[in-house]
Amino acid sequence: MSDQSAQEPTMEEILASIRRIISEDDAPAADAAAPAPEPAPMPIPAPPEEDDVLELTEAIDEPEPYVAPVETHGDLDVYEPPAPAPEPVADWRQDPEPVYSPPPAADEPLVSAATAAASASMFGQLSAAIAMPASGRTLEDVVRELLRPLLKQWLDDNLTHIVEAKVAEEVERITRGRVA
Repeated sequence: MSDQSAQEPTMEEILASIRRIISEDDAPAADAAAPAPEPAPMPIPAPPEEDDVLELTEAIDEPEPYVAPVETHGDLDVYEPPAPAPEPVADWRQDPEPVYSPPPAADEPLVSAATAAASASMFGQLSAAIAMPASGRTLEDVVRELLRPLLKQWLDDNLTHIVEAKVAEEVERITRGRVA
């Protein structure tokens, strides 16, 4: 098998022979055209040596930032050294950074004792009004008691009109059925 691989042409050789054939075909048609020179075969890079292995534990210096040249004279670029950063100047008008300090604890309450007692009394009345009237009663029982008078009033106002309208529709439907 190694004999066959040694006899097989490389890709560069195949491409060169194709170019040579094409240039020979074009040569009689164009007398002034010279045959194209064969490209030089690409050199095969040598395998890296063991010393070139990058170890991830080695520290690498960071590259310096790019500085554009100030002037260009032919192949020479003239750079200006970077100016050192100015040091911040302390301004007497600026206060130092504020530091949070909790407010002092107040021994005096915000509301007087009479106002606190009156507020507590009002909250007590509110909770008594919301509470169920008797133990063992559910919310549905309370809602039913509250809606009963409202439903009675609505039925008294509207039930007669609803019944009259439905009876009139039914009578009209029955009379039309006999005539037809």
